[in-house]
Amino acid sequence: MNERIGIDLGGSKIESVLLAADGTVAFRRRMATPRDYAGTVAAVAATVAALDSHCDATPPVGIGTPGAWVESTHAMKNCNSTWLNGQPLLDDLNRLLDGRVRIANDANCFALWEAARGAGRGAEVVFGVILGTGVGGGIVVRGELLAGANAIAGEWGHTPLPYFRSDPHTAGIEPALADRPCYCGRVNCVETFLAGPGLARTHTALSGERLAAQNIPPDAASVGLYATMLARALAQIVNVLDPHVIVLGGGVSNLPGLAAAVLRALPRYGFSYEGRTQVATARHGDASGVFGACELWPR
Repeated sequence: MNERIGIDLGGSKIESVLLAADGTVAFRRRMATPRDYAGTVAAVAATVAALDSHCDATPPVGIGTPGAWVESTHAMKNCNSTWLNGQPLLDDLNRLLDGRVRIANDANCFALWEAARGAGRGAEVVFGVILGTGVGGGIVVRGELLAGANAIAGEWGHTPLPYFRSDPHTAGIEPALADRPCYCGRVNCVETFLAGPGLARTHTALSGERLAAQNIPPDAASVGLYATMLARALAQIVNVLDPHVIVLGGGVSNLPGLAAAVLRALPRYGFSYEGRTQVATARHGDASGVFGACELWPR
């Protein structure tokens, strides 16, 4: 297999790339993500057709998706793009694209690429973090993705935010925040605070300003609180997985100094933490997910 197509469905845009046989980018494409199932399937098919037009053959297609594919039911689950849940996405795409599609969670694709070519390169255990429109994670051990028995390995975004309102380091501001329902049916999931919309909601609650996450000043109280919340949540991952490197990706990871702030705060919350886990910003930024999707097929 020479050329490969990668597609990332995990954000507000469908990102796609055609990698040439030598691993260089031959063509890239970006389009808005439809907010319905039929539209998403059609958009993926159109994207592949556009990339195929630059190839002599029909290359394999790797796709990073929100949520997970369940082989036993042939359906998607746990997608924050809720119109995908319960749908036979992989089957429908393979029917349209002649059986040349593999899919994996978008955070898994991100982690796979950053472990192979990015900030986690050379590390034995890498935990890749997506902080974007949602919150996800992926685990790579010795270069291999860990999927798990229920296809949910790394889904820390739907665990409760640790020490909510009880952290002495945030006692002055955190009690002002209300409980937050999550689309998954639970309350106060990590995602409701650490996704971009969660940060924007926190900023509004503390300052009265309505700003998108990317427009919040780096020195705002909401950003400082965000870094502390993130450190608390990641400390639980360190307690269980003890990764060598945590790689932060997604739009919110671009907050100036975020990785360093999390690294400083981790010792407060980790059990017997010796400071050996490194926290780094993704080397390949938003491109890691789409390139990682290409890695679902062997080179």
